[in-house]
Amino acid sequence: MEFEAVIGLEVHAQLKTKTKIFCSCSASFGAPPNTHTCPVCLGMPGVLPVLNKKVVEFATLMALATNCEINHESRFARKNYFYPDLPKGYQISQYELPIALRGHIDIETNGNIKRIGITRIHMEEDAGKLTHDQGRSFSMVDFNRTGVPLIEIVSEPDIRSPEEAGAYLRKLRSIVRYIDICDGNMEEGSFRCDANISIRPKGTETLGTRTELKNLNSFKNVEKSLHFEIERQKDIILEEGRVTQETRLWDPDKNRTTSMREKEEAHDYRYFPDPDLLPLVIDDDWIETIKKALPELPDEKKNRFKKEYNLPVYDADVLTTSRELADYFENCVKEFPNPKQVSNWVMGSLLGLLNAKEKTIDQSPISPINLARLLKLMDEGIISGKIAKTVFEEMAQSGKPPKEIVEEKGLVQVSDTSAIDDVVTNVLSRCSKEVEKYKSGKTKLFGFFVGQVMKETKGKANPKIVNEVLKINLIAIDRYAENNHHENTKIRKHEIYI
Repeated sequence: MEFEAVIGLEVHAQLKTKTKIFCSCSASFGAPPNTHTCPVCLGMPGVLPVLNKKVVEFATLMALATNCEINHESRFARKNYFYPDLPKGYQISQYELPIALRGHIDIETNGNIKRIGITRIHMEEDAGKLTHDQGRSFSMVDFNRTGVPLIEIVSEPDIRSPEEAGAYLRKLRSIVRYIDICDGNMEEGSFRCDANISIRPKGTETLGTRTELKNLNSFKNVEKSLHFEIERQKDIILEEGRVTQETRLWDPDKNRTTSMREKEEAHDYRYFPDPDLLPLVIDDDWIETIKKALPELPDEKKNRFKKEYNLPVYDADVLTTSRELADYFENCVKEFPNPKQVSNWVMGSLLGLLNAKEKTIDQSPISPINLARLLKLMDEGIISGKIAKTVFEEMAQSGKPPKEIVEEKGLVQVSDTSAIDDVVTNVLSRCSKEVEKYKSGKTKLFGFFVGQVMKETKGKANPKIVNEVLKINLIAIDRYAENNHHENTKIRKHEIYI
């Protein structure tokens, strides 16, 4: 029996506001425990929440960026559950009337485009953070995160594989970072995902019993946990068992999921409208104002890069993965208008350097202007491609501009034809055996001669001039040998005739 997976994702994005959603406490990450709190976010009796306008603005931006319908009236609701990190005994969220409904984004896997529906986007407050110490019989709670604003993005169950789930998450993360409402850091918990998954026989429409997966703090863990859960549910069904509706935790050390608790239904939370918060009313003028602030989104930028810069699909895809990387590329092209060469260096040398140092593009030790200046030096023949890589490495270490490094280290390219001719002559006389093989038809040895000349000049010789001088010298050798052969033949014929 063939099965297919039915996957829906619930993504929580922590918004980059200065203050919390219902009070003026700082929403910044990393402060000492319980220092960013007040009576409102600690749920003290008699306090009243006041909605942060910036949260509504960010939620509206995300709704527009994901093609959602924005509700002109939405309501906050109380989601009731008891847990130590929830001081009020309920979470302020949205339920029946969220801010946005019925959106979609397009993802690409294996060269195929697929549309994934978005059921809803709603605003809510975050809970606190529990710290568990195995050496103690109790847990500690930090309420700094309590009341930090979130949006929850709920997908339709349109995802059919772990790879599609990964592509969907990467696209969402790219969007929230492009519109600058969330830093997208999964490790710090500012971009979190819960996955709902069931399987069913291929070709059927009836949904199977779903499980919810938690503790997914990286794209890799999302995909690995879904792969495991698909196989686990298959084994249960093939052995004629029943899948239990439950919440399961992903254990990245053991590469498996484990049962956490039975899965709750919506009625278990006893949602009801929050009596302390008025309905949120948004008019068309507000929506139009927010729409004007919407930047160029990843798909739009990718299509523009292909058309405007004539880049291959792969290049455009890589360069638009983040807004910062795309900006770096464009700033470099402004100074050195050769998009493909810039693309090659950014995707190759620069990203390789940043990955090795575990840095992001906005932490690059080489600025776009300095990279452009390096490419100009190479394009003008002042340095060779090999020397350019040496200069690049020095730029990464020292932060100095390329011209200064070239002058300090005496790396200016040798373009003097007579000087290069002397080196070529020496190389060919020293490599007489290879010259004979070249003359007999092994023309690939030409590259060997170029390498020897570059080695002799420590990479400083202008490769274009080296190629030209080598060709002239090798042709001259051929002609000399041919003429010498004819003269010897004439002498032998004359001797025979006599």
